[in-house]
Amino acid sequence: MDRINGQLFKEMLRSGMNNLGNQQQKVDALNVFPVPDGDTGTNMYLTVSNGVKEALACPSDSVGEIAKVLSRGLLMGARGNSGVITSQIFRGFYQAVKGLNEVDAVQLAHALVNGSRVAYKAVMRPVEGTILTVIREAADYTYAYTMTEDVTDCEKVMARMVQEAKESLDTTPQLLPVLAEVGVVDSGGYGLLVILEGFLKAMQGHPVEKEDTSAAGENAQTKVEGGEEEFGFCTEFILHLSEQGMKHFSETSFRDELATIGNSIVCVQDEDLVKVHVHTLEPATAIKMGKRQGKFLKLKIENMTEQHEEILNKDEAIEKKAEHKKYGLITVAAGDGIKKMFEDLRCDVVIGGGQTMNPSTEDFVSAVRSLNCDHILILPNNSNIILAAQQAADVLEDQDIQVLPTKTIPQGLSACILFNPDADLETNLAEMNEAIASTKSGEVTYAVRDTTIDGLEVRAGEFMGIAGKKIVTCVPDMMNAAKNLLDSMLDEDSEVVTLIYGEDALKEQAEALESYITDKCDSEVEVVDGKQPVYSFIIGVE
Repeated sequence: MDRINGQLFKEMLRSGMNNLGNQQQKVDALNVFPVPDGDTGTNMYLTVSNGVKEALACPSDSVGEIAKVLSRGLLMGARGNSGVITSQIFRGFYQAVKGLNEVDAVQLAHALVNGSRVAYKAVMRPVEGTILTVIREAADYTYAYTMTEDVTDCEKVMARMVQEAKESLDTTPQLLPVLAEVGVVDSGGYGLLVILEGFLKAMQGHPVEKEDTSAAGENAQTKVEGGEEEFGFCTEFILHLSEQGMKHFSETSFRDELATIGNSIVCVQDEDLVKVHVHTLEPATAIKMGKRQGKFLKLKIENMTEQHEEILNKDEAIEKKAEHKKYGLITVAAGDGIKKMFEDLRCDVVIGGGQTMNPSTEDFVSAVRSLNCDHILILPNNSNIILAAQQAADVLEDQDIQVLPTKTIPQGLSACILFNPDADLETNLAEMNEAIASTKSGEVTYAVRDTTIDGLEVRAGEFMGIAGKKIVTCVPDMMNAAKNLLDSMLDEDSEVVTLIYGEDALKEQAEALESYITDKCDSEVEVVDGKQPVYSFIIGVE
């Protein structure tokens, strides 16, 4: 085919979105750290589906106009680093096809290159061996091929793009040693390849169709009756297997069963205990599946739809009455206890989210618009959320928005403690950034798979202690993991320790750790019931 028209472009977008949705779980599973929050596939799918669904509704047949709508939808729906970078790739694509009704082979190749360039510019410190490498190498080699061979067939251009992306993806472990050690390729790069493969199949006349909800993984954003988008229910439980269950239970089979009703599935067995996490629109069905295997020791169901709408659907009356202030603080946290901590520290908006559900650019934009302040300070509290916050600041360029580089909850809390509503902006930024730099952070959670990282053997179902970005221990007992983690974090300079226990931990366990800390060093200890998911303990040391 010599040209891509609007109709074909929409079909390519739909096919790419469906292919990514169908393989969302596989992309999630490529997470380097074996923690129960692998969400690259989820973030990319939610980002892409937000943009593609708007593009498909665009009444224009112009590729340029469709790409414009797509770019805006991706921009506002971007979640996580992978989602933001994906949105920037297609922002660059749009810039290259702007004003074009149809696109020829050379224009297609050039648009892909421009997408690569724009994505690189969006990241302050680009890391090779990631989705950035895959888009850059694939686009550059494809453009060279197109120009050198005088290619005029758009399908050949996309076929070459897919081929080059595959080859680049295969080399990512050589560029990022941790990928080689864990034995995976880059998850974001794989997600991009899946999208491109969907594009190519549409051009070949065999567009990818969406599989049922279980395979497509639309747990977090599924079409239901009435055509409305729903985010579903985060369903978690711990099972004590019955005697019959011990004989016949299979993690793989149970995951497959859960996959018929949801996604973002975690299923970890430790002898007679099974921990399960699933996002689904049918929590009752998930519970029935669990009942057949044994007895519930713990059960929790959260309505993610309500959490999301709480952010997006701000009460207009409240917005209109927003009092003008010098400063407005926006932060991100999961867990009612942690949210209250930030509210007590003068945070105006606490966006629900974190590891299992990264807020989108639009979530931040909505939060900013709910305030009436001269200066807005955003604390993402997660390295995978910083880019989305920065992208929101770019969208609202007429407002003074400062995104502080808080990568953990303890860093965010420390920064808020040092915030002074009466000080000038420069002083606040200096004090808060100093607090961020001087705060040590650690977490305790369970491993979802066997692997080896930095020479440490990690076993599925055991508890890991993570100090900063490094896994320092992995043992069968949660309390031992917490103590080992504390041993690596505490020293004679430790003055204040904040111990936040989550849904999987008991108050008595937190108090036992408090005693362990006071016996070990002369530090002030604050124990908080954070009620956070994923992490049994979050520890901050100053």
